[in-house]
Amino acid sequence: MTQSNPDIEISRRRLLGTVGAAGATGLALGATGGALARSALADPAGQAPGAAGSLASLGSTQVAFHGAHQAGITTPLQAKGHLVAFDLAPGAGRTEAAALLRRWSDTARRLMAGETSATADTGIALDAGPSSLTVTFGFGHSFFERTGLIARRPGALDPLPEFSADRIDARRSDGDLWVQIGADDALVAFHALRAVQKDTGGAARVRWQMNGFNRSPGATGSPMTARNLMGQVDGTANPKPSEPDFDKRVFVPGTGPGPAEHAWMAGGSYAVVRRIRMLLDDWDQQSLTQQEQVIGRTKVSGAPLTGGTEKTPMALDKLGPDGKPVIPANAHSRISAPEQNGGAAMLRRPFSFHDGTAPDGAPDAGLLFVCWQADPLRGFVPVQRKLDRGDALSAFIRHESSGLYAVPPGPRTGEYVGQRLLEG
Repeated sequence: MTQSNPDIEISRRRLLGTVGAAGATGLALGATGGALARSALADPAGQAPGAAGSLASLGSTQVAFHGAHQAGITTPLQAKGHLVAFDLAPGAGRTEAAALLRRWSDTARRLMAGETSATADTGIALDAGPSSLTVTFGFGHSFFERTGLIARRPGALDPLPEFSADRIDARRSDGDLWVQIGADDALVAFHALRAVQKDTGGAARVRWQMNGFNRSPGATGSPMTARNLMGQVDGTANPKPSEPDFDKRVFVPGTGPGPAEHAWMAGGSYAVVRRIRMLLDDWDQQSLTQQEQVIGRTKVSGAPLTGGTEKTPMALDKLGPDGKPVIPANAHSRISAPEQNGGAAMLRRPFSFHDGTAPDGAPDAGLLFVCWQADPLRGFVPVQRKLDRGDALSAFIRHESSGLYAVPPGPRTGEYVGQRLLEG
């Protein structure tokens, strides 16, 4: 194994040294143990985010690799993301998979701490701090067959049902292994992507890769819910870590009704990943009123059409002067609301994407939908079934790829991700 270059190591840490005091005081373990929290978006004096004096802390913010849960689940939305799936190479099995996860875990731990990778580092992220880098690993349904671990494959990882509106491309779906990379700096994220790809050696090959983005931290005057490429406030109904049932909804319980063979997933979560193309030209032809009727919320503030602010509960039984529901029966926000789905909820943590122009001449753009839940059969599946039957938004979107992955818990100190599965 090639030793890391001392000059690169010093250069990679330079920013951390210059803002050490601010970085040390701005970090605290999250309540769920999944990640270190991002430092404040504005200073106590009320300085605008992104103004002089605040940029250094953006690069210095670090997310913990070790913990009860993997990073990248409850971590705040990141400005740049890469989603990539791998298939194990022909002849590779459990031994090769374990060695790969060891390499990946060591690389993720180093890069998330602002260090260089252990093998020949590319130097892409020189002079940058960790920039809230997260690297998250998951296993697809086929992984268990390839590694001889079918008896340890949870039932929650059974393939998702088909939905009538899907236009799924199998070449950009599924995969033995899945990696999510996020950071607040594009070069830091790309550096991690290259390192992960180089670490595969001959053990795995890329099945598909997708690149996404979100608004940069500090781009708004105060923290707010993100917007998608339709201009809609997106994520209002997400469960909050402060809610008493948050862990129950998002993370697999430590003990449960499943067999002991599935105990390796305790503290883990299930990620549903969908590439959803938005038909933006068609959407932009709708009037503001029509767009708001489709969503069931105002575009400017994200407030429900029944009034209030973004956080005001929807008055789903409120009728207008015409005797019809103020929030239409087929409005996206009504159909997807937890109270309309027996309390089913998932933590949505998406990225937007733009891949140029599609063959039809329209923007090839939309949402890299990523949602997290303790059980997809109680989270994503029932909600998507209802949306599939009558969501007004369906006329403006296309589900083009799909994947479901078991994301194991965060590694303990000295462990690699997935060790409890592969060596248990």
